[in-house]
Amino acid sequence: MDYEQKEKIAVFRFGVIFPLIEKNLNEYWGEKERILRELVSKEWEIPFSKRTFISKATILNWIKCYEEGGRKIEALFPKARGDRGQMRCIDDELLDGLIQFRKKNPKLSTTRLVNKAKSEGVIPQGKEISMASVYRLMKQHKLKAEKVKKDHRKFEVQMSNDLWQSDCMHGLKVLHQGKNRKSYLFAVLDDHSRLITHGQFYLSESLENYLDCLWTAFRKRGIPRKLYVDNGPSFRSHRLQLGCASLEIGLSYARPYKPQGKGKIERFFRTVRTQFLPELPETLSLEELNAMFFRYLDDVYHSRIHGGTGQTPVDRYLEDAKSLRQAPADLPQYFRKQATRRVNNDRTVKLDGRLFEAPVGLIGSEVVLRFENYDRIEVFVDDESKGFLRALDQEVNSRIKREQEKPEGNTLAGGSLFENYRKAGNE
Repeated sequence: MDYEQKEKIAVFRFGVIFPLIEKNLNEYWGEKERILRELVSKEWEIPFSKRTFISKATILNWIKCYEEGGRKIEALFPKARGDRGQMRCIDDELLDGLIQFRKKNPKLSTTRLVNKAKSEGVIPQGKEISMASVYRLMKQHKLKAEKVKKDHRKFEVQMSNDLWQSDCMHGLKVLHQGKNRKSYLFAVLDDHSRLITHGQFYLSESLENYLDCLWTAFRKRGIPRKLYVDNGPSFRSHRLQLGCASLEIGLSYARPYKPQGKGKIERFFRTVRTQFLPELPETLSLEELNAMFFRYLDDVYHSRIHGGTGQTPVDRYLEDAKSLRQAPADLPQYFRKQATRRVNNDRTVKLDGRLFEAPVGLIGSEVVLRFENYDRIEVFVDDESKGFLRALDQEVNSRIKREQEKPEGNTLAGGSLFENYRKAGNE
């Protein structure tokens, strides 16, 4: 603590005790106790401390120091602890025991170390010990827990399309409809060849934009065996998980705060930031940005020899062209949205604020809707397709003739109620 900080503390302490020293309170019976009660009950902003209340004993001690120090402000300076560097709650015997216990258990966390020391009797039963003191002790003797070194060896799969890495990079601003909008680059990289199976800038980091990028990559380069993605919300979607499972693609996620697993895609993004973005004009549209990016991939990135493989990404990728799995024609069907609804008594189903009409026989049933867009919504009951929803047209429905139920109990055999009544009257 420097001199200026000590001065601030002393000034604060003087302000606290001032009502008690400004006049002789012995002349006023009970006045000293009244002031003390007010000071103790008051909430304070104490310099360099998280405490907000001051005890009576502390205030009386400050007054004593002030009087014995010749009523000088320096007498209220905070004094250094006489036991600095020593553990007040840990005696020498316990100190030695904890040090030896840490040496026997170098990989345990401090919390786990203390718990284990209590269970094995190193710390006596009922002994209260501060975790902060144990942390300071371990730091003093350089006995912190050893960090387990993880294996981060470089890896590379054997063939093209064995593994794709995918992530999103924040790009520069583009002019869109008269406004500056931030762009986002979704990119998919083949691990074996370093080929960018597809990459494109979008105006948002949404799932729809990522799926558009991924589907384009599938159509251009086939279906991979595995897809390795980041943990962002665009990649954690159930639609992505369901679609990859339907296409027999193993989907795995990078560990949070562990960028080593995404090394290749991160290295590509660094190349984009240092070699592509700096050469762009200050003002351009999203379409112009993507056109220049596609040319950069074809003319520069895919055509030059990669330092890690000794080949161009295109040449290395095409070595396995015969074994690549082609994407199905109806690709979006594998990534359809899904919603659960109950069919109303009038056969209607409400989806995203729109009304649709369900097939006959599903009134009251809980159905699963699978769809890519609102034009084609398939209905499933217990995983069995029951057809498709139809957009509700109330005007058409009003002109459809419905079957009339015959009234019960209002007719007699042989005619209408009026005719039977007339006949009965004549008889």
